[in-house]
Amino acid sequence: MIRKILELIETHHSFLVTAHGSPDSDAIGSTLALAHVLKELGKEVVAYNQDPLPVNFRFLPGSEMMVSTLPEGRRFDVGFVLDAGELKRAGQAVPLVCDRLVNVDHHPHSEDFGVAYLVDTEASATSIMIYRILQEGKIPVSLSAATCIYTAILGDTGSFRYSNANPEAFAVAGEMVALGVDPWSVAGVLYESQEKERLQLLSLALGTLKISDTGLWASISVTEEMYCATGSSAELTDGFVNYPRSIRGVEVALFFRQTSKDSYKLGFRSKGGIDVGSLARSLGGGGHHNAAGAMITGELDQIRQQVGARLDALLSEMVR
Repeated sequence: MIRKILELIETHHSFLVTAHGSPDSDAIGSTLALAHVLKELGKEVVAYNQDPLPVNFRFLPGSEMMVSTLPEGRRFDVGFVLDAGELKRAGQAVPLVCDRLVNVDHHPHSEDFGVAYLVDTEASATSIMIYRILQEGKIPVSLSAATCIYTAILGDTGSFRYSNANPEAFAVAGEMVALGVDPWSVAGVLYESQEKERLQLLSLALGTLKISDTGLWASISVTEEMYCATGSSAELTDGFVNYPRSIRGVEVALFFRQTSKDSYKLGFRSKGGIDVGSLARSLGGGGHHNAAGAMITGELDQIRQQVGARLDALLSEMVR
């Protein structure tokens, strides 16, 4: 399948590169890394995401070329859909403007679409799969692309703390460092440079902390009212779900982020005992064993009770 993808790159000229909405480090890093490579090969490229680029990733080389609106009337020979899980997560317009699609992903149960389907659930990040393609094609990796790949791996492995931090993740990250990536420079921007509004929002979110009677799951939430009170926005909530997960004894963390009056984006994080990806899919979402999400409609307390009941049932099986 990699050879098929390389043939598509070699024989076509215009490319759209995109990933899932509400992009995280892997979605953004993979998109920009591939966009850099294609541009360096002399191709016409548009890097697109239906949602704006979060502030903390605007340091990445090429971030200025990421657009959230597709050029009017433009068609593309090939559309790369990265890290999406499902085509719809990349946006409804994507298949309408591309003559052919390529799916590159590492999510379980990734939707089978496109003329090329490259999915490996063992890969720590989609960016690693981009690197595999470049290696197979003997395509040079510039420092700009390397920085994007490294950042994607760093984010998707939780700074190499998560269970998906396998030998390949360390090896590829090391190769990116050998190409000139400065680990401290990347980590400094991501983890040591925060807007005051983010900490103000976090203080309010932590005030909503709820721990289940069993102590096996915990949740926090952010509402639109909190955004107004702190002058912040949803893009500053990245990583909030890790706080309840860090509580001793908690196996699963939930983060409820309000998106409209009666809608919440629910993020799950598991320490490994529970497959939250399966739970998220049962709620209409998707994701990995240890990290997943879904959109839920209803009152927050009611949603929390419903999801909590499902978690209690799953966790009771684990502790028997």
